[in-house]
Amino acid sequence: MSIGESIEKRAAEFSERYKAVFNEISKVIVGHNEIVHGVLTCLFCGGHTLLEGVPGLGKTLLIRTLSQTLDLDFSRIQFTPDLMPADILGTNLIVEDPDGRRRFEFQKGPIFAQIVLADEINRATPKTQSAMLETMQEKRITAGGQTFDLEPPFFVMATQNPIEQEGTYPLPEAQLDRFFFKLVVGYSSREDLNTIIDRTTKQSFVTPEKVMDGHEIVKWQSLVREVILAPHVQDYIARLVLATHPDGPYATPETNQYLRWGASPRGAQTMALASKLSALLSGRYNVSFEDIRRVFTPAMRHRVILNFEAEAEGVSPDTVLKGILKGVPEKADDAKVA
Repeated sequence: MSIGESIEKRAAEFSERYKAVFNEISKVIVGHNEIVHGVLTCLFCGGHTLLEGVPGLGKTLLIRTLSQTLDLDFSRIQFTPDLMPADILGTNLIVEDPDGRRRFEFQKGPIFAQIVLADEINRATPKTQSAMLETMQEKRITAGGQTFDLEPPFFVMATQNPIEQEGTYPLPEAQLDRFFFKLVVGYSSREDLNTIIDRTTKQSFVTPEKVMDGHEIVKWQSLVREVILAPHVQDYIARLVLATHPDGPYATPETNQYLRWGASPRGAQTMALASKLSALLSGRYNVSFEDIRRVFTPAMRHRVILNFEAEAEGVSPDTVLKGILKGVPEKADDAKVA
């Protein structure tokens, strides 16, 4: 078998296994296909997901269903204003040996899992939210003078309510930047609502089957990184990120008018990995410009900061990002990249 045939076979196998997970989730989750694809993109790229939407749209149900579909350790943390960092990470407890001697022993917290649901994460104080920073970026925990590596794959899915502001604390930029995608969950359609009523108000309930374990997920995460990203396509990613920086050489009119701060290099890394996965699902082993455009908005909407004018006029990050996509050409005007 040639190298090309081997690559094609692995890409086809990944696409088939991806669809198996997606189909099991679809047994429970009605509609929201783009949201499900976004969550699975984060999973297979090794990133974390922030789901935003009003209560009752199925955000928590989606995460719980994903945990039932994957053979991984699952933990749920309900974020509240009185939650402390030790409630998440763990703490040292005094234990007594059989011979009567006492010693400190670290009691692991709920963050020691492979899939972690951070429910209503913006209800916790900034002090507690900061406990997640090292965990999400380094996938390890430092507590009680010890460092613990988390078992791969480690995946955080956080939810937040965009309309109820009382008793909430906005996520700091450093926290937001550690999320791979921010996905906005919208309302269901008429047809989907009828299906939801049928599925949830009758005696029979559908339970998804486990179709994938952690070792297989890690294998596919490695495959995603092998997808080819040509220099001129990669430069398109770089120019899109630079176009979010106000007063920069690549800034668009929308950027200068409505943005206060642009995206960090994590935004470029996110687009590169997500577009590679998009290419695999399209049956290709190389990234196209269309793959990048497809993942641009969910990868960037939480990484740009609006200025006062945008907030006063009710301009959303998505609106600004659409203008950036239109204003940045696929091919660079200069010849710096072959």
